[in-house]
Amino acid sequence: MKKNKSLSDSLRKEYTRSDFRKLERGKYYKRITSRSNIVILDPEVYKVFPNSEAVNEALHAIIDVVQKASRRSSGTDKRRKAG
Repeated sequence: MKKNKSLSDSLRKEYTRSDFRKLERGKYYKRITSRSNIVILDPEVYKVFPNSEAVNEALHAIIDVVQKASRRSSGTDKRRKAG
């Protein structure tokens, strides 16, 4: 079994700080968040929907209800205009 080497904050002797570019905090933040589909749920929501399957099932049900409601309301508007 290999022994773990101790980690330290110092650089190796052959490296100097000037060998590295200036570090920039959050350099890729916008790129990562624009391509990410991660959603943070409130704790009370997580208790009801603990996994992605539960969340997707609920969202699909909401989509179905909204689509059916919009079809009904658009049909009602046509009848009102005609009459």
